[in-house]
Amino acid sequence: MKITWAVLWALLLPVAPAVVQAQFAYTTNGDAIVLNAYSGAGGDVTISNFVTDIGASAFAGWTSLTSATIPPSVASVGDSAFEGCTGLTNVTIPASVTSVGDSAFGGCAALSSATIPGNVNSQNVFWGCPMLQNATIADGVGSIAAFAFQFWSTLTNVTISGSVTNIGNHAFYRCTGLMSVGIPGSVISIGNSAFDGCASLESVTIGASVTNIGTNAFSSCNKLTTINVDPANAFFSSVAGVLFDVTAMTLTQYPGGLSGGYAIPAGVTNIGTYAFAYCGSLTSVAIPYGVISIGDLAFFECGSLADVTIPGSVVSIGEGAFGWTALTSVTIPPSTGSIGQSAFLGTGLTSVTIPAGVTNIGEGAFSGCAELTELTVDPANPVYDSVGGVLFDISQATLIQYPEGLSGSYVIPAGVTSIGDGAFSGCTLLTSVTMPGSVTSIGQSAFNGCTGLTSAAISGGVTSIGELAFSSCINLKRIMIPGSVNFIGDGAFQESTSLTNVYFEGNAPTGNNMNSIFYGDPYATVYYLPGTTGWAEFDANTGLTAVLWNPLIQTSDGNFGAQNSQFGFNITGTAGIPIVVEACTNLASPLWTPIQTNTLASGSWYFSEPLQTASPTRYYRVRSP
Repeated sequence: MKITWAVLWALLLPVAPAVVQAQFAYTTNGDAIVLNAYSGAGGDVTISNFVTDIGASAFAGWTSLTSATIPPSVASVGDSAFEGCTGLTNVTIPASVTSVGDSAFGGCAALSSATIPGNVNSQNVFWGCPMLQNATIADGVGSIAAFAFQFWSTLTNVTISGSVTNIGNHAFYRCTGLMSVGIPGSVISIGNSAFDGCASLESVTIGASVTNIGTNAFSSCNKLTTINVDPANAFFSSVAGVLFDVTAMTLTQYPGGLSGGYAIPAGVTNIGTYAFAYCGSLTSVAIPYGVISIGDLAFFECGSLADVTIPGSVVSIGEGAFGWTALTSVTIPPSTGSIGQSAFLGTGLTSVTIPAGVTNIGEGAFSGCAELTELTVDPANPVYDSVGGVLFDISQATLIQYPEGLSGSYVIPAGVTSIGDGAFSGCTLLTSVTMPGSVTSIGQSAFNGCTGLTSAAISGGVTSIGELAFSSCINLKRIMIPGSVNFIGDGAFQESTSLTNVYFEGNAPTGNNMNSIFYGDPYATVYYLPGTTGWAEFDANTGLTAVLWNPLIQTSDGNFGAQNSQFGFNITGTAGIPIVVEACTNLASPLWTPIQTNTLASGSWYFSEPLQTASPTRYYRVRSP
């Protein structure tokens, strides 16, 4: 049973003075004694050593509180426990505390120093504490938890006690003011992105005991010029301030504060994941012969990197390896067998030749390359081919990558059955695309972000339209969905904000996320044909209005035929539906010409045109705009 009291503890526990206990309210639950509220005069407050937990908002808003002594009996500090205590100048959190809640010390504007355990793993614990620049990790703490100090921008120095063996993932992520950190010899493991984004950090020393340094541990440290390693370390080494494995064969981390060019030492065989990532001042890299692999994101967002020669020993180029660099040209050597996903994303490449040995190209390897106009494949390549600068598989059945620098209209060649994931993504200069009847599937994000696309003729053989296939095509106004389509992925047409008319030839799409298909398309109206099903459910789940599109030419109402040198007829159907009247003179080889476009404002419309005396016969039909 839970009991709540304010003064009762003064009677039951004579070791605690009644005058002090009257300032607090507690609850108990089994062995837990929670301090829930403070009502004293402020100043220096000592919390009794029988308290096991400090509850949420227990001291929140007490601006007269200047210091708080937390006893080693306390295991947790709740959310907002000291939030808004603007007079609080220092606090010591003992190593017994295993949990510190969100915003526990948020808005403590006068707080200038803190001794804290390593498991401060909640969010915004010290937000709005501009004076808090120094932190000490308490003795006895074994691990600094993941995300413990992330985004603590005012932190400039941290002292880590000799008991710490592990620094968790993202522990000091984007502590942008952190200028120095002493990593004690006791530390064995430094987690992924542990110091990532510490933009003021200038040097780091890795002790002899470290056996693991996580991916991206020191990335985006824009002032970091030196990474030193204790010579006794059996797993890592440093050469001229650059971090390698102990054999100096894998380059692990290049300091982000170094500028200009860099020649990778001979003997290196691997460039590690994120090794040079975000090194914004790096302009050129000489990669020696002997390097076999360039790791994932190895040079990612090295925005000034314009000069790289890939040697003939390189077998694989990792995912995003050169993404968002300043490269304008690259030669992929014949030794290369694999080019990872987004490997050259967002570069300034204008043309690329794929050598015969490349048997794997990841999705979007050359996407975001706004100047790219040609992808050429060596005729001896057994897996890939190119037609007109467009990348296909060897059978030309799958369109893999359309160069973003090409502009205007594009007719997909006959025989293509699949438009690959991201194949046209970001092709902002593409204005229209025509698909042959052989196409059966449109991949995920196939036309995502094609902002110049105004027309997309989806062939009648398409059965599947992938997720985000036409998302953010902001100038696309009309799409005809053929009756063959039986799957439309989530967000397929979302944020195509100019989309007004969508015509379905078949039944309504079904699924759990129908509301996402046209999400963010405020002007879209869906039209369906008589005899198709599922439209009531479609309306209910998408918030769009589905309208029956059923125009009929009336031939027996007295208005059909020639009158006053005009030929005309009534068209009836659902009020408000848009229609186009077309005519031709030869049904054997028809050339249909649009005559008039209109809307059945009241459910009917009389169409007429001058008699065409030059043509012995004339045929009419009605279609959607």
